[in-house]
Amino acid sequence: MPDTLKVHVRRLPSSVGLPLPVYQTAGAAGMDVLAAVDSERHIAPGAIELIPTGLSLAIPMGWEAQVRPRSGLAVRHGITLPNAPATIDSDYRGEVLVPLINLGRESFTVERGMRVAQIVFAPVGIAVWVEVDTLESSARGDAGFGHTGIR
Repeated sequence: MPDTLKVHVRRLPSSVGLPLPVYQTAGAAGMDVLAAVDSERHIAPGAIELIPTGLSLAIPMGWEAQVRPRSGLAVRHGITLPNAPATIDSDYRGEVLVPLINLGRESFTVERGMRVAQIVFAPVGIAVWVEVDTLESSARGDAGFGHTGIR
């Protein structure tokens, strides 16, 4: 079993009465994030709506939180995130907001307490650029988009 990551969470007034995100199963990678809306929000086809969660986080340095779509909402209603996965950096202390986009054909209603996204915590490596004149070769080389389907 992996080590447990301790993340400090602050409830904002809009989250009163809502539970904290939880893993729905023992093997789940992400915790479902709830909508802390005060009234229904309708997302028209093609529209993007920013959904509040009522939570602020203090993610430990060296980690990020990834906000990802929920597969059920995506498959059944075409509801996803336009920037999936969205990254919450360790130094961000504002409210976690979930941008939902409706790629479906019908309006979608977000209600208070609805599970609208999932949050996954992942380690982050710190890169340092090393500028060179040439790169070592690889089997792939510079083959780009769709290269595996071309003979």
